[in-house]
Amino acid sequence: MRGSVFIRQAVAAVLLIVTLTATQTSAGSQATAQESEETRALAAALFAMDPEQLTVGPPGGSPPVVRVERNGAFVGYLASTFSVVGSVGYSGKPIDVMIAVDTNATIVGARLLDQSEPILTIGISDDDIAHYVGGFAKVALGRDKSPKSRPDGPDAITGATISSGVIRDSIIRTGRVVALAYGLLDSRTSRKIDRTGFVKSDWAQLISDDALAHRSITMGDVREALNSLEYKANVGGPEKSFIELYYGLLTPAQIGQNLLGKQLFSALVSQSNTGDHSILVAANGLYSFKGTRWRKSGVFERIELHQDNRSIRLTRDGYQNVQRLAVAGAPTFRETAVFTIPEATGFDPTRQWRLSLLVSDETDGGARLTTAFPLYYTLPDRFTVAKGRPTVAVDMTLWQRNWIARIPAIATVCVMLLILAAILVFQDALARRIRLYTTVRFAYLTTTLVVLGWGLGAQLSVVHVLAFAQSIRTGFQWETFLLDPLIFILWGTVAVSLLFWGRGVFCGWLCPFGALQELLNMAAKRLGIRQIDVPFTLHERLWPIKYILFLGLFALSLHSIADAFYFAEVEPFKTTMTMKFARAWPFIAYVVVLLAAGLFVERAYCRYLCPLGAALAIPARLRMFEWLKRRPQCGRECRICAVRCTVQAIHPDGHINPNECIHCLRCQTNYFDATTCPPLKARKRRRAPQAEVPTPATPSQGSAS
Repeated sequence: MRGSVFIRQAVAAVLLIVTLTATQTSAGSQATAQESEETRALAAALFAMDPEQLTVGPPGGSPPVVRVERNGAFVGYLASTFSVVGSVGYSGKPIDVMIAVDTNATIVGARLLDQSEPILTIGISDDDIAHYVGGFAKVALGRDKSPKSRPDGPDAITGATISSGVIRDSIIRTGRVVALAYGLLDSRTSRKIDRTGFVKSDWAQLISDDALAHRSITMGDVREALNSLEYKANVGGPEKSFIELYYGLLTPAQIGQNLLGKQLFSALVSQSNTGDHSILVAANGLYSFKGTRWRKSGVFERIELHQDNRSIRLTRDGYQNVQRLAVAGAPTFRETAVFTIPEATGFDPTRQWRLSLLVSDETDGGARLTTAFPLYYTLPDRFTVAKGRPTVAVDMTLWQRNWIARIPAIATVCVMLLILAAILVFQDALARRIRLYTTVRFAYLTTTLVVLGWGLGAQLSVVHVLAFAQSIRTGFQWETFLLDPLIFILWGTVAVSLLFWGRGVFCGWLCPFGALQELLNMAAKRLGIRQIDVPFTLHERLWPIKYILFLGLFALSLHSIADAFYFAEVEPFKTTMTMKFARAWPFIAYVVVLLAAGLFVERAYCRYLCPLGAALAIPARLRMFEWLKRRPQCGRECRICAVRCTVQAIHPDGHINPNECIHCLRCQTNYFDATTCPPLKARKRRRAPQAEVPTPATPSQGSAS
C-alpha cells in the first residue's frame, strides 16, 4: 500500500517537473519570438521596407550583427554601436545606437536605444536627439576622407558638443567596422587584409612569422653588381655591410600596431583613405635608401615599388619618418620610413610585390653605372582572411581627434593657466599694488566668464566628480575623461592646485559662474546696492548645506547615476554656461534667483549651495603650503580682513578657513596696505620723525622793547 502511494507521488513529481520545464521552454520561445519581431520591426523602420517582406537572422558573428533579407535577398546588416565598438559616453555609461548598413556600405538608418549622458538627460529634448541620430542616414562609409575633414552627418547638438561627438564617432566607427568586416568595402581582391587580428608580439616573433622581409647587402655585392672594384674601395672589404634592410606591409593590425604602437598606427590609418596601404622600410649601414634629392624633388630616387609591370614612385606626400619602432626587441635603425601607397595606384598588398634599391656609381671616364637590388615581399596567409570573414577597422580614437581639433582652445586655456600661475607665485608683489591687483582681478574674472565660460564652455561641474567616482567603481578608463580636452586640463590643474593652494584656485579664479557672481556684485556696489552682512553665527550654520547636497548626490549616484545627474541641476552651470540660457523658464528663473541673491550677498551660491565647492573643500586641508599671511593682531585687534572677505572665510578669531577660502587675495591687499592695516599704520607712526617745536625768539638786551 505504502509502495503504491510512493509510486503515485513520484509520478506526480515527475509530471510536475515536466510541466514546469515545458512551461519555461514555451515562455523562452515566446520571448525569443517577441525579440525577433521587435528586431524585424526595427529593421523595417531603418531600412524603410515592409516588415512582412523582411527576415532577420539571430545576432552573431564578430563583430556581432543581425543579417537582414528581403524576400530571400540580402539587403544589409543591423549593428549595435555598444556591441561593436563599446561606445561609452562622458558619464561612463553606454551610448547604444542601432544602425543599418546596406550592401553599398551606406548607413541607411540609425536609432538611439539607450544613453545616460547628463547633458542629454536634461535640457535636450528627445526629438532633438532622435533628429540628430537619424541624420546619419545616407552616410557613405567608403567615401575618402582626410584628417582635416569632419565625418559626414549632421552638425552637433547645440550645448552637447562632446556627447554629440561620442554618438557621431560610435556610429561612423561601427559602420566602418561592419562594412570592412563583412566585405562591403575593399572587395577588389580574393583575399582581404586582416585589419583586426591583433596579439601583442615582439620583434623576434614578427620576424619568425615573416611579417617583415630581410635583405643584407655587402660591399662585395655592390661591386659585383656594378662591375666596379673601385666603388667605395676606401670604406672596407667585400664583407663590409653596405646596407641591411627590413621591410614589410603595415596594413594588418598584427604587424602595423606591433611595430608602430597603437597611437601612431591609429593615426596612420585615420589619415589614410579606405583603400590605401602602408609599408615600412628600416635600414642600417653605409648607404641611405632615402637619399637627399627627395627633399627638393619630392620623389625618392633610390627606392621604388613594383608590382607586375607597374612601377610606383614613393613620394614625399605619403612619407612619414619614424624615430624608433615600438615593438619590444627591435634593433635601433639608422633610418626608418613609412610610405603610404594610394589606392589609385592599383597596389594589391595580398599579392607579391618588390622594392627596388637603386645604387649608382661613376667610372673614371665619367660613365654612370647603375644597378637595382630587388627586395621581394609576399604577405603571409596568416595576415589575410577570405572575403566575408570579419575584420575590424582601426581608426584614430575620438579623444585624439577632439584634442587635435581643439588645439587653439587648448592653447588659450594654457595661456590663461600660465598667467594664473604667475599671479599665484608672485601674489605678494601683486597684493602690494592695490590698483594693479584690482585691474588684474577684474580682467581675469572677465576673461574667465567670457572666454572660458561662454566662449569655450569649459565649466567644471559636480557631474564630473560623480562620473569619476562611478568610473572607479565600474571600470576606470582614461579615454572617457580625455573626450573633452579643456575639462581634462582644468581638472588636472585643480588636482595640482589642491595640493599647493587648496580649493580656492578654481573657485576664485577659474569658475565662470563664480566670476559672473562676483562681477555682478561689483556692479551692484557701484550702483549703491546695500550689501547684507550675514552674522557669522548664521553664516557658519549655512555652510553645511552645500556639503549635504554633495553627499546626497554622491550617495544617489551609487544607486543611480542617471538620477544623480538629474538632481545635479541644483548647479546652475548647465543653464548659464553650457546652454547659455536657452532652456525652459524654470531653469532660467532658478538662475535669476541665485544671481539676484548675489547682488546683496557676494557669491551667495558659492557660500551655501555649491556641491562642487563642497567636493573640492573636502581635500582642501591637504594643501602643502600656507600662502596667505596673517599677523598676531588679526582677529584680536583688527577684523578688517574678516569684514572685507569675499566669502566670509575668515573667522572672528582671525584664522582663515581653507574649506571656504577662494584665494581671491583681497585679505593680502589689506595685509600689505599701510593705510588700511592697523599694525602697519602703528608701525608707520612710530617710524615717523617727531616734529620739532620752534623756540620763541628772545629779544637781545640792546634792542628796544
